[in-house]
Amino acid sequence: MAKKTAPIDLTDSFEKIPVKIYPDLKEGSKFVAQQIANLIREKQQKKEKCVLGLATGSTPKTLYAELVRMHREEKLSFKNVITFNLDEYYPIDNKALQSYDRFMRINLFDHVDINPKNIHIPNGEIKKDDIKAHCNEYEKKIKEAGGIDLQILGIGNNGHIGFNEPGSGIYSKTRLITLDTSTRIANAYEFANISEVPRLAITMGIGTILQSKKIILMAWGSGKAPVIKMAAEDDDNEHVPASLLQNHDDVTFVVDEAAASELTRNKSPWLTGDCEWTPKMIKKAVVNMALKLKKPVLSLTNADYNEYGLSDLLVEKGDAYEINLQVYYMLRDSITGWPGGKPDANMPNHPERSNPYPKKVIIFSPHPDDDIISMGGTFQRLQDQGHEVHVGYQTSGNIAVTDEFVTRFLDFAVGFEEIAGIDTSTSGKILNDARKFIAKKKSNQVDTPNIRAIKGLIRRCEARATCRYVGIKDEHIHFQNLPFYETGTIEKKPMSEKDIKITMELLRQVKPQQVYCAGDFADPHGTHIVCFNVVLESLKRIKAAGDDWINDCWLWLYKGAWQEWNIEEIEMAIPMSPDQVLKKRFGIFIHQSQKDMVPFQGSDSREFWQRAEERNAATANLYADLGLTHYAAMEAFVRWHY
Repeated sequence: MAKKTAPIDLTDSFEKIPVKIYPDLKEGSKFVAQQIANLIREKQQKKEKCVLGLATGSTPKTLYAELVRMHREEKLSFKNVITFNLDEYYPIDNKALQSYDRFMRINLFDHVDINPKNIHIPNGEIKKDDIKAHCNEYEKKIKEAGGIDLQILGIGNNGHIGFNEPGSGIYSKTRLITLDTSTRIANAYEFANISEVPRLAITMGIGTILQSKKIILMAWGSGKAPVIKMAAEDDDNEHVPASLLQNHDDVTFVVDEAAASELTRNKSPWLTGDCEWTPKMIKKAVVNMALKLKKPVLSLTNADYNEYGLSDLLVEKGDAYEINLQVYYMLRDSITGWPGGKPDANMPNHPERSNPYPKKVIIFSPHPDDDIISMGGTFQRLQDQGHEVHVGYQTSGNIAVTDEFVTRFLDFAVGFEEIAGIDTSTSGKILNDARKFIAKKKSNQVDTPNIRAIKGLIRRCEARATCRYVGIKDEHIHFQNLPFYETGTIEKKPMSEKDIKITMELLRQVKPQQVYCAGDFADPHGTHIVCFNVVLESLKRIKAAGDDWINDCWLWLYKGAWQEWNIEEIEMAIPMSPDQVLKKRFGIFIHQSQKDMVPFQGSDSREFWQRAEERNAATANLYADLGLTHYAAMEAFVRWHY
């Protein structure tokens, strides 16, 4: 009898670079850390030096934290390690908060037993006339060390690796380079504003990187998904520098599920082999086909399905018309003007339950304005429809208030005290100290606790005013001030037990049937993902403890400040009229400290009200393009099962 051959796995057949996908950045970082540890130990056994090329930025932070843990708990030694960093801003003080020299020391080097003489980082302080010689010396040192054994990379949204911007040649060496505006905007979250981001950088060249014996590129989050697809699947070209890694014999991309979402195996899995046609998969396939063909769902034909690679779906499910109807009904049933459920209505396909009514609701807002920015229309609807709405402001948001705004409030406070005839012996000292600090404050200097408290108070007053604008009772406004945020810098502490305890106390106090939480993990400062994890962990612990009310508590995730849900993901869409859009805009305007000149805005230079309106309008337009009613705007939600 002939031996059966195993079916060929074509899942990754579109990928020209091997891609390993992990559930989240923590698991992916653990894998990369283990690869590094294995290499270090292998070299130690051979009594050889291990030469590592290292990256900076938000991507490798978890990797470095895991390496530090392995050093402390598993006795991983770095005594035989030589490191070469990819890049550094120019010009920049090596001790500046944003310098990569400082980044490496606080995230890795200061916590392990590496010989300081073995650390090599491009020097951002060097005289410009000496840069060429410095770069040549850097290349020479890499060669003298025997070349890089393992190079760790991140990837920019425009495909840059190191600071090799689009157009960088495949044979380029270490050099001074001009940063693209898109890169400066993307890195602006590290600085008070875009004008402070250096325009130049020293970077290893692509040719230097390609000489490494092994390369691992890491990417986390949906924001990196488009460029990962281009680098791994499209033809190599200098316009996407990371795609030039296709010319290396030993390179691996390590990504999380969100960063892998645009790969063909995830975006269009029916093109890579057998596909399980669940309702969600059918919706995804048909919606994407309709949008690509610019046709309403109900107008799609059998010929469209065949041409789009969905002939298997036709074979399994029958005629296109029946499939179209199924998808149309799923889209239609996601639209509702009743985010808390429509009372006394039997609607089995409605995204929310009719009962209980009214519901107890908690909206968790990572910053003091995320509630009104991301779900302001839904916020208002829940209140107007009689639900008991609470808001949990998770952090103070104090670092996003400018010093100029503080001085405005200091002038008001002094004037108010003079008018009221109040004894200023205590408050006067606080105000004078604050004024003196701001007057002498150096660029990027961390605020004093008093200044942070004043900035937090400004944002608290704005949040309270927004709640009153919506109609929320004062006793339903909760300022949590989670400790992980209170560092005075962009870099935050990890989630702590205290953060979870504070959140569990609020949840147990309210006992909600609905919880809204930010699912907007593209926030470049990392606050949103930590806030989400705090809420999720709190809910899981309460569930494990057996609290009765938790079984009737649904968790809904919103986006809007930094990105929006893909339309095939949306499970509840709340339509908004033009008047409701304006009302939401005015609610956002209450946060005056966040208008006009917001620090740490990230890669989107628009104000938050502009971002929200564009995204809400775009969601409504997509529904209309698919053949549904055309509303002025829509806020979108996805349910998270915990």
